Amino acid sequence: MTHTIEQKLTHAIEEQLAQIVPAAMIGTVSRTVGMTVSVAGFPAPLGAVAEIQRDRGERLLAEVVGFRDDLTLLYPFGDLTGVRHGNRVRLARTSRWLRVGPELLGRVIDANGLAADGKPQPVMHERVSFYRRPPHPCDRPRIDEPITTGVRAIDGLLTCGKGQRLGIFSGSGVGKSVLLGMMARYTSAEVIVIALIGERGREVNEFIQRDLGPHGLARSVVVVATSNEPALMRVQAAATATAIAEYFRDQGRDVLLLMDSLTRFALAQREIGLAAGEPPTTRGYPPSVFALLPKLVERAGRSRQGSITAFYSVLVEADDPNEPISDCVRGLLDGHVWLARRLAARGHYPAVDVLESLSRLMPEVATPQQREAADSLRRLLAVYREHEDLISVGAYRRGANRLVDIAIDMLPDIEQYLRQPVEQQASFQQSLDGLLQLHHQYQRRLSETQNRQ
Repeated sequence: MTHTIEQKLTHAIEEQLAQIVPAAMIGTVSRTVGMTVSVAGFPAPLGAVAEIQRDRGERLLAEVVGFRDDLTLLYPFGDLTGVRHGNRVRLARTSRWLRVGPELLGRVIDANGLAADGKPQPVMHERVSFYRRPPHPCDRPRIDEPITTGVRAIDGLLTCGKGQRLGIFSGSGVGKSVLLGMMARYTSAEVIVIALIGERGREVNEFIQRDLGPHGLARSVVVVATSNEPALMRVQAAATATAIAEYFRDQGRDVLLLMDSLTRFALAQREIGLAAGEPPTTRGYPPSVFALLPKLVERAGRSRQGSITAFYSVLVEADDPNEPISDCVRGLLDGHVWLARRLAARGHYPAVDVLESLSRLMPEVATPQQREAADSLRRLLAVYREHEDLISVGAYRRGANRLVDIAIDMLPDIEQYLRQPVEQQASFQQSLDGLLQLHHQYQRRLSETQNRQ
């Protein structure tokens, strides 16, 4: 064990030494275009942090995002007001590290890891890189144990394993944030890390006080980068939340990472990529967006020490599940939960469309009995949806299809199972018991119809 710890420390020190630039570096502002600052005589590496020395006001930090001709392109962490031609630019650091520790629990921080809740900055003695490499594929244990989210529709029909990564897909105003808040309050995970990326400023306190609550906040770390902050801060907030989750995973904890939303992370990276001169591709997204998404989501998962179970919300443009970001993310994750606007319009919350949702690892973590029960319930929902138009206009005649007859009779019970008030918690066993009761009811009705025939 001691030998392993020494190896890890040696590797971390070697990484830091490899990223050090030994000489001081100073350049001058040549021009600005939009939010991008071009600096002459400043050959800093990509990802390095520079300090722009304004004549008035505080010094402005910026990150190296690209090069054009003999100029180095910087993207600022704040407002460019006060920056002029000829301002000096100094290299601040070539690699970025984040202070971490158990003191983060119960706190709200910004993308730089600084306190954003009005409380004193926590004193922490450990640090991690913002941008770690994902675990090696051969070092990832199999996911074979379920995690409780506290939401019946997910635990019963879309069972999630410890270390699994799922997306929550929906249009705006369908209940993503409320669903994430329910999972944060009711999950069986030991630590919750929540990233609110590109949210409206007023929604941050609403989520913390209304959806998360004091009990949920006590074991959570909330990372916030609101919509008015620079794109670089919104991108960095996702990296900060993931780095914190990795720290707790390395401590042997089971972590739940909730990111709202991955779409706004992609939009922020689009701003940076276009400003750096990347060519726009699908719907204006540059190639760096599609390169950065897998690097981010692959960092979650199970390791030999602990696990990061991740839920990424994806804001679907115009309710189109095949728009570029949704299509890309769906291929990267281990399943997806689709929230349907038609269900939300009927007051059905959470608005999980079971037939459009999938957990790829449910066969690995659910018992055969649970899988059979879930399949029978899906079968009833599917056959009801196929005949819904006929049923709603009164054109369906009972007896024409026995499965349709059972689906009509059982639909109120099924919907009661899938609906769940925000303040109601459901343990994994309660979700399983309710699912098995519906399955027994289905088998009994199916047997009765067979006997009558």
